[in-house]
Amino acid sequence: MYTSFYGFRERPFSLLPDPEFLFLSKEHSVALAVLEYALSGGIGCAVVTGEIGCGKTTLVRQLLNDSSDDLTIGLISNTHRSFGDLLDWVSMAFDLEITGKRKAELYHNFVNFLVEQYAVGKRTVLIVDEAQNMDAQTLEELRLLSNVNADKDQVLQLVLVGQPELRDTLRRPDLVQMAQRVGVNYHLAPLLLEEVSAYIANRLQTAGGDLGLFTADACTLVAQHSKGVPRIINTLCDTALVFGFASELPRVDANLVAEVIHDMARNSLLSVVSGDLDVLHKSRKSYS
Repeated sequence: MYTSFYGFRERPFSLLPDPEFLFLSKEHSVALAVLEYALSGGIGCAVVTGEIGCGKTTLVRQLLNDSSDDLTIGLISNTHRSFGDLLDWVSMAFDLEITGKRKAELYHNFVNFLVEQYAVGKRTVLIVDEAQNMDAQTLEELRLLSNVNADKDQVLQLVLVGQPELRDTLRRPDLVQMAQRVGVNYHLAPLLLEEVSAYIANRLQTAGGDLGLFTADACTLVAQHSKGVPRIINTLCDTALVFGFASELPRVDANLVAEVIHDMARNSLLSVVSGDLDVLHKSRKSYS
């Protein structure tokens, strides 16, 4: 739609978790380093949490892209109870057959798989994204599943990524043994307000566009109303480009961003922006 008008190869602010667009802010750099250390250092369990839309899944995708050949990685991206038992999720993550097999058979096959991988010099890593959906019982089952060890080596490493509720669950008294397995953990915070302009420029450049397409005032307004949450930044900027294309504007300025924010505040199904509408209305006038 607007891609050719603004000279993009692709949409710069898609909501899909694409590691090509990963912006390594201070927070994201540390979180990625924690995950890489967990994998390379043979840490039994690593936990990374963050608010909705902060870029956790993008970090997971980057981790998968950068993984070494001596790792066998399985990914569980949805842990809702209605999708089946833990062993079903785990088996499917490693492409193990589950049809017609009882729980005991699934467990036996998975243990054999771990041993086989270890025998050929590979470490097995299970990454669980959206892990906040796992209840205490499931997390305890996961701990028991990771009890398979060979000599001094950790045969199965766990990486749990999720929203802050995951940390709350792991702090439960009945999960103290699971919490003690966590070798490293990190909570991913939103971008600093002064990082938002660089984030926007990075995505514009990656998509093949003009780094100066968004004015400094426009970036400031996006930063203020997104509170540094990447997903909200993407939503605001993508919509601003749609509005700009519709009006054939060569640049996205603060007045256009204010119009987008005002429209979203009135019409969006979700509250994706912060700020008082009356104040915003006045700011629209001041930028005119």
